[in-house]
Amino acid sequence: MKVLYVSKALVTGAYRDKLRALEAHCEVLAIVPSAWNGTAVDPVQSGERIELADTVLHGHNHFHLYRDVGNFIDRARPDLVHIDEEPYSAVTAQIARHCRRRSTPCCFFAWQNIRKRIPPPFGILRSYVFRTARGGIAGTAAAAEVLRGWGWGGPLAIIPQFGVDPERFRPDGMARARIRERIGAGNRFVLGYAGRLVAEKGVHLLIPAVASHRNVTLLLVGDGPERERLLEAARRAGIADRVRVTGHIASYEMPEWLNAMDTLVLPSLTGRGWMEQFGRVLVEAMACGVPVIGSRSGEIPAVIGGAGVTVAEGDAVALSGAVAHLEASPAERKNLAARGRARVQTQFTQAHIAQRTYGFYRELLEAA
Repeated sequence: MKVLYVSKALVTGAYRDKLRALEAHCEVLAIVPSAWNGTAVDPVQSGERIELADTVLHGHNHFHLYRDVGNFIDRARPDLVHIDEEPYSAVTAQIARHCRRRSTPCCFFAWQNIRKRIPPPFGILRSYVFRTARGGIAGTAAAAEVLRGWGWGGPLAIIPQFGVDPERFRPDGMARARIRERIGAGNRFVLGYAGRLVAEKGVHLLIPAVASHRNVTLLLVGDGPERERLLEAARRAGIADRVRVTGHIASYEMPEWLNAMDTLVLPSLTGRGWMEQFGRVLVEAMACGVPVIGSRSGEIPAVIGGAGVTVAEGDAVALSGAVAHLEASPAERKNLAARGRARVQTQFTQAHIAQRTYGFYRELLEAA
C-alpha cells in the first residue's frame, strides 16, 4: 500500500516518528509546508520521505493551501491520501477535490471536540469533504461525536493523531541532572509546564501554587503571548527568583526538559469555543516517568486515566493541594511515574498508533 500523508503538524520533527512507524506497514510519502508561521521547520532527517511544499497563507490553520498539490499526487500515485486536517479546513477541501478528480480515496482527521456553528464558507467546505472522503479519523471519542452530529456517516476510527516514541521519551537521569544544574534548581521540587504560554492553558494558576510552597521552582518550557504577564505575576507574588521560562524549545530537546521536572501540570481552562483536545505533553511526560497533574478540561482526564492526578478547572486551591501532596510524597511520585509510563507503552506509542491507523487504511481500501 502506498499512502500520501499531508500534514502541517509534521513541521515538528518529533512527530515524524509516526511516519517511521507507519513504514513498518506501508509505503509513506509526506507533504509538509516548507514554512509555517515564521517558525523554522525542523530539518528533514536522513531516511525521511518528506517533500517540503510551498503554501499560501501558511500559519493559518484553516485557511492555508498548497501550491501544486495535484502534481505531488500525480507523481506519488498513492492508493490513499491521508489529509491530516479538520474536514472544514480549506486545505482539506482542496486536496479532497484533487483526489476526487483522480478517483483516489482520501481520509481526513478531526480534533474538534465542541459542536459549534462553523461560519461560512467552512460549513460548505465541510459538506464537500463529507461527500468526497472515503473515511475519517477522530482523535478522541468527543471529536467522533461531533463529526457524527455534523452529519458524517462514513467509516470513522478513533485514533490519536500522534503517539510518542518511548525510546526518545524515556527516564533519563543524566539529562535530569544536566538541565536542573542549568536552571539552578538544586534540590528544589521542580513543577513544570510545557507548551504555549496562552491564557486558555491556565498557566497563571501555577503562580499561586508555587508561591504557597517555598521549596518549589516553576519551570515553564515554551513561549507565547502570556509570557510577560506571567513573569509580572511572579514578581508581584515574590517568586520571580523561582520561575524559569525557556522560550521556544526544539521538539527533539523536549525529553531533556521533561526529565528535569518532578511533576508536570497541564491546568487547561475550557472556554466558549475551546476545550483541551488531547494534551499531548501529558503523554510525553508520562513516557519520561514524570508524574502529571491535569485539570478536568476536555480530554485530559481520559488521557491521564488512573496514572496521574486531576483537579477541577480553575481551582487554584485544589491545584496547590495536589502539588503539595506530590512534593511531600516521593513514593507516590514513583508509583505514578511507573503507572504513567506503563499506560503510554500500552496505548500511546507511535507503533501502537501506526498499527491502528494502517488497519483503518486497509478497512477503507478493502471496502471500495
